[in-house]
Amino acid sequence: MQEDYRRFAEGFGMMGVDWEERIDFERMRRERLQRAQNAVDKAEIDALLLFRLENVRYLSSLRTHMWPASSWMSASALLPHGHNAITFSQDYNYAVEHMPWIQGHIINFPTGALEIESGVRKWSTIVKAQLAERGITPKRIGVDSWSPALFKALPEEFSGVEFVDGEAIMIEARKIKTRDEVACLKMAADITAAGMQAARDAIRPGVRECEVLGEAWRKMTALGSEWTQCSNIVCSGPYTAPYRRFTSDRVIQHGDLVIVDIGGMFNGYYGDFTRTWLCGDDAKPSAEQIEVHMQAYNALKNCTATCKPRVTSWDVARASGEHIMGRLGHGLGVAPSELPYLGVEELVPREEAAVLEPGMVFSIEPYAGKRGVGGVRLEDNILVTEDGAVVLNQFPFEPRLMG
Repeated sequence: MQEDYRRFAEGFGMMGVDWEERIDFERMRRERLQRAQNAVDKAEIDALLLFRLENVRYLSSLRTHMWPASSWMSASALLPHGHNAITFSQDYNYAVEHMPWIQGHIINFPTGALEIESGVRKWSTIVKAQLAERGITPKRIGVDSWSPALFKALPEEFSGVEFVDGEAIMIEARKIKTRDEVACLKMAADITAAGMQAARDAIRPGVRECEVLGEAWRKMTALGSEWTQCSNIVCSGPYTAPYRRFTSDRVIQHGDLVIVDIGGMFNGYYGDFTRTWLCGDDAKPSAEQIEVHMQAYNALKNCTATCKPRVTSWDVARASGEHIMGRLGHGLGVAPSELPYLGVEELVPREEAAVLEPGMVFSIEPYAGKRGVGGVRLEDNILVTEDGAVVLNQFPFEPRLMG
């Protein structure tokens, strides 16, 4: 697997071809389902009830409408112990026609039903029937997310059943990426790099932050990005220290530091990296601007060098030199931000810190800043291998800010 990780992390073209092995989506679906089934077996539960779209996609590859807010509308899934996943979707007709691997394992279910109690009870009746067909009388069930209606109705519909944290079980399944998942994450990083270049080209005095983001978004969408890692961030000048984590209509000025934090999405997998630029082709940075940039840069490189198997998230966070804002980083995969989280050691005891393993992929994003000077955030996407860290997003830093 080590050789596969390295080769698949190098990146491919986006087309399917007959002259080399690229992403094998059938293999990826098969291996993801096996990992989820293994996690269910390890957790000693009878079934998983899944409502997060990233978990539904992980099990079924169902792509559906994505809302910019929490929603129990578009899709859900049931994973019975020892059996294939069953998907519930409003896109039933499309899925049956275009997704042969899901035929016989998908049930038509209307949008919005899981946000109302009567809908949850109808859904529960179907789930109980599906479990009974497979000879399962559930005693322990994992649930990855709860709406108020689910929270009220599920314990009543499944009387006497013990409910456990299903998201933790799915995180266990998803934390180690397969070779094809690594290739998808690399492609997402490449799409994001193209968006970063478009953003960099758009930064000049008199341009608004939202115009810069528009160019990044346009390029990523043109390359097939399904969605973005978040609403994406372009902030400039005084808004970089303290850091403002959204994009506005501010007009960028000559000499401003400009933070660009963006992420594209490829086949359900997210890219997410950050660079800080200096506005104006003839602008010369101050010594203090170079200093804060190098603080963030050195923290990023020190953390990256620490990323090896058997070290912990605590070890990586300590390597940042305390250049942490909120958290130092997060896992990447079919969710835009997932475990392991880095730099939250005040919440997680050292003995409970995540242990890094080959196949983990996450972001590292230190920050340094000073009010009146500006702030710098830098971020890379890291794949852990037996030989150490591989940076999936190969992209330069602002040369004028390199001290």
